[in-house]
Amino acid sequence: MEAEASDNPEYALSHQRILDKAKEFPELLNGITNLNFFEKNETLMKELLRDLFPPMLTGNEIKAIGFPFYNFFFNPTQRFQNILKNAGENFDMFIKGLDPHRFYVMSCCIILRNFYNVPLNLSMPFIFDIPNEEGIVNHYRFLNNVDFIDVNPLENFKRLTEEEISELLDNFEDYELWKEKFPPKNWELKGFAVVNFFDATTEIAVSNLKTKLINLEDDENLKPELNKIFRSIFQVPDLELGYTSINHEENKFVKTPINGVIDSFILSGFNHSRNELLCEKNFNTLVESRKYFSISDVEKVYREFPDSDFAKQFYELGIKSAIFAPIIKNKKVLGIIELVSRKKMLNSINAQKMEIVMPYLEDTMDRLYDGIETRIQAIIQREYTAIHPSVYWKFRQEAERHIGFYREEFDLPYRKITFENLTPLFGQTDIRNSSVSRNLAIKKDLEINLMLISDVFKDLSSDNDLESINLKLIHFQELLAKDLKADTESQVQNFIHNEVHPLLESIKLQNVNYNQIVTDYHKQLDSKTELVYQFRKKFDDSLSSVNKFLADILDKRQEEQQQRFPFYYERFKTDGVEHNMYIGSSIEPELTYDPIFLKNLRLWQLRVICESELHYKKYKETLDYSLDVSSLILVYSTPISIRFRMDEKRFDVDGSYNARYEMIKKRIDKSQVKNSDERITQPGKISIIYSQDREREEYLKLIKILQDQNVLSTIEELEVEDLQGINGLRALRVAVNYEAEDVDYEFVEGV
Repeated sequence: MEAEASDNPEYALSHQRILDKAKEFPELLNGITNLNFFEKNETLMKELLRDLFPPMLTGNEIKAIGFPFYNFFFNPTQRFQNILKNAGENFDMFIKGLDPHRFYVMSCCIILRNFYNVPLNLSMPFIFDIPNEEGIVNHYRFLNNVDFIDVNPLENFKRLTEEEISELLDNFEDYELWKEKFPPKNWELKGFAVVNFFDATTEIAVSNLKTKLINLEDDENLKPELNKIFRSIFQVPDLELGYTSINHEENKFVKTPINGVIDSFILSGFNHSRNELLCEKNFNTLVESRKYFSISDVEKVYREFPDSDFAKQFYELGIKSAIFAPIIKNKKVLGIIELVSRKKMLNSINAQKMEIVMPYLEDTMDRLYDGIETRIQAIIQREYTAIHPSVYWKFRQEAERHIGFYREEFDLPYRKITFENLTPLFGQTDIRNSSVSRNLAIKKDLEINLMLISDVFKDLSSDNDLESINLKLIHFQELLAKDLKADTESQVQNFIHNEVHPLLESIKLQNVNYNQIVTDYHKQLDSKTELVYQFRKKFDDSLSSVNKFLADILDKRQEEQQQRFPFYYERFKTDGVEHNMYIGSSIEPELTYDPIFLKNLRLWQLRVICESELHYKKYKETLDYSLDVSSLILVYSTPISIRFRMDEKRFDVDGSYNARYEMIKKRIDKSQVKNSDERITQPGKISIIYSQDREREEYLKLIKILQDQNVLSTIEELEVEDLQGINGLRALRVAVNYEAEDVDYEFVEGV
């Protein structure tokens, strides 16, 4: 103080006066135990802190005094007070990401550093998220000056050993260990900290943006989260992010799967046939210069360009300002990032902030486009033009040959891909009487729908003239009481959609007392079809479920069987599941083919169909709509050839002679036993259609194997009715033993 007195007497006198005043308050020496002390003696405390809080900086610095273990700030600067005031009365300050356990460990670390002299760097990036008066979340990083805090052990404390300290240093996340070594109420922290806040909104928002963009496709709340981040960066409270893709081939903007995550404002409401961004000149500038383009006043642009579809659209959407930025890959503009606001707050000046975020947006869009393309190709391969692994080698061989010639600049035509001398195998597990079941479900739903309409009409006032429409209603109810004809469904649906529903809406508008009646009726309808969809839904869902169940068994088993000898396999879902298989030496020329592989594949096919029947018996009990199935195998021993049809992107039999096989497949499904009305296929039985005696003998042996395993039981030998262009077919119909255990899939040599 003497030095100060000699250098600045007025400063020394001021300090002496404060010190003399402080002597009147023993709490300043012995410790303040009640926070009310600061409120009662606010003037004195602010005088004591004057050197740490220069008045000239109160409007600039974000600063306050904090106390250990108290969420309480004293003597905040004017700027800090304004920030807290704008955050609202209900705002509660808390450190982002600092849970109670973590806070406890951090407090223990202060003891290690200050008491045990362990060299620890405790400067952690603590963040406070504080909204402003417009709801924009700003991020503040804060630093603690703890020079004015003392750490003291209490009477019951136990000094830690070097080994215990080392154990703690290696186990930051072990909260129980820290509580064991630093039991509660063993230490005392006295004093205060000077807390300094720094506005790190842009820095933190960009960091959050990177995190969100990494998980772009997995976050259900992505849209509001991205909008929140961009609002923090641009300080625009209602800012929204959009994206619109460009189709250069068709020269127009288009929607892509990305718009499932990020909306398009350019395409909001309608599609465009030309590239025009508020005016053609501005769009061309955007694409050619590949720089940001802003519209600070949409209304003004609309007045200047009244014929612009985009200007009109943005104006009608209530958008007042916007920024557009091109996404570029390989020197090509993929699309446009859109930032829009319903306030005049976006302009060419804050558009420069796009420099910060564009690298992350460009990388993300690049990744999304690559992911979309990969998924598209996968879907095409899986659902439309799948190339079975057994024949993939030949497609690859042809592709490599084609690429090789193009390097030499030859115009090389694609060669036909064929496989010759293959034995076909065909099988199906068909849903029995699916058309009858479908019609019955439709009929029940329509009957319920008409009954609901009848109930609604009864509740309506006699003021409404419903006589004529009631007569039609009765007519359609009587029509449904008979067998469902081909056009009955469409007649009833048209009656409901075109006459009943418009009438109900008209009555509802004329008399509000009927609102609830009509609303209750519509609640019982399917939202998409606006019809009753109860029994049909059960049927559709059950049919889909059965198809998937049966297909999964086939797909899984065929993958296992491919290990024996590769065979071509394809499977189709209809009202049931059917499959084609082809086996022969041309499928895999590098392997030695033996007829035993065909016999084993036939046994495998019979076993898989048995497995499907056995498992389905139990699965049927889980269905909402009970469906029966029947199974069939076609035996065809004459070798055929298959060719890949480039126009249809699938394999088909090659040549008119081989087409006979396809004719038989299509006609045996609903064929009958000769000289009877009985279908060849029956639930609980597998029908094996053949034409040659040696085929009969072979399948009797295969059936015997499964009879010995108690999977199959009695056999019937039948003749198939003569079909158009086909006669002489016969059938073995064998019953499935539903008491059998799971089928054994051993590989049998020499069947």
